[in-house]
Amino acid sequence: MAEVEEDVPPEPSIDFVPALCFVPRGVTKERPDKIVLTQAELARIIGETQNMLEENDDEDDDDEDGDGEGMEVDNEETSANAGNENHNPQDEFNFNNYENEENSTVTNLANVVDADQQVPDEDEDSEAEDEVIKPNDNLVLVGHVQDDAASMEVWVFNQEEEALYTHHDFLLPSFPLCIEWMNHDAGSDKPGNMCAIGCMDPIITIWDLDIQDSIEPTFKLGSKENRKKQKEQYGHKDAVLDLSWNAQFEHILASGSVDQTLILWDMDEGQPHTTITAFEEKVQSIEFHPEDAQSILTGCADGLVRLFDCRDAESVNASFIKWQINGEVEKVLWHPTETNYFIIGSNDGSLHYADRRRPNDLLWSVKAHNEEISGVCFNKLMPNLLTSTSTEGSLKIWNFNTTEAKHVYEHDFNMGRLQCMRQCPEDPYTLAFGGEKPPRCSVFNIKNFEAVRRTFGIADVE
Repeated sequence: MAEVEEDVPPEPSIDFVPALCFVPRGVTKERPDKIVLTQAELARIIGETQNMLEENDDEDDDDEDGDGEGMEVDNEETSANAGNENHNPQDEFNFNNYENEENSTVTNLANVVDADQQVPDEDEDSEAEDEVIKPNDNLVLVGHVQDDAASMEVWVFNQEEEALYTHHDFLLPSFPLCIEWMNHDAGSDKPGNMCAIGCMDPIITIWDLDIQDSIEPTFKLGSKENRKKQKEQYGHKDAVLDLSWNAQFEHILASGSVDQTLILWDMDEGQPHTTITAFEEKVQSIEFHPEDAQSILTGCADGLVRLFDCRDAESVNASFIKWQINGEVEKVLWHPTETNYFIIGSNDGSLHYADRRRPNDLLWSVKAHNEEISGVCFNKLMPNLLTSTSTEGSLKIWNFNTTEAKHVYEHDFNMGRLQCMRQCPEDPYTLAFGGEKPPRCSVFNIKNFEAVRRTFGIADVE
């Protein structure tokens, strides 16, 4: 008699890390708060989630009612072409259509939780060593996508102990595209430990990292329109591609979107302060200047890098300076110490170096990778060291000045397409990478490469 095979869950067809972010050491509570909800509180949250899903359905109905007037659609032809000439070869995971798939809903509380079946958390072992966040721990916030489920995993990284492990995670309402840490807690006069997450959904969610079992954000920036409930839209109208927190004006958060706008949010008010519309395509990368709080650098899919002075909201759309490159701008980043300079990464794998005092002039350009640039990092301790990653899967290290960039070293982490790279705030040689093959998130110190130590005069690792 044949043995009955146990049911094994299928391997996810989509499984990757599209965004991540470091949290500085010493800002997280030693023991993040654990929230145990009553059944009434849980029922309320589930009800709100169900209402949100109904609003999305109403919005879809509104779109169908409004967009279908006076139009004839050949359904057979549309269906046949969906997988051919209308398919975007750059959209590997078909994100452009994920909201339109009838049976594909991002996992949310209303799908997986029944309030009547919940029992109190009886785990009293709060003294477990892995539960405690030490003063010399970094958190690494890891956005994770598995099929139609999206979550943020909170990892603990300790450089001295060479430890890296998952502390906890929580569900997200939509696929994460960017994560930004900030210490501004709106409504409080004390520094916070917060993060903003931009997703395929146009609404930005703000989460308190000192609460371990979050099942809803602290607050949101933006709202969708719902005509049936007389709810007005404000904020972005499409996916949020990048975020930048203003460390000098701590209540200001900037967001760039597929809807071709840049919004400066006043988080204390929960409303847009300034909306910049001087773009011809989606806004893919943004960063506030490290010293001049009023200046923000933007990279757009129209091939233009724009530098805005945001002090005058009335004239900001017309009073910018710009740089043109071939292709789309994927990344822009200010040099942390030589702050007149910045790097540009493009979708064809090129890197360009520029000086804000010389508009429309590139100091040097190099074909760094064969596919789009997915991450760039300077090094505040070694001003002539630059790292770059690409969706081709490689990390490259460069020795540069104002006239040229020389290739130093290349490494493949065997994680498939590298989607993102971020830098440890305390140690700029330590980088985190997100990819699509196990382990999907990796933290690595580039001083381990002999070529890096030799080129930049770094002492050998003992």
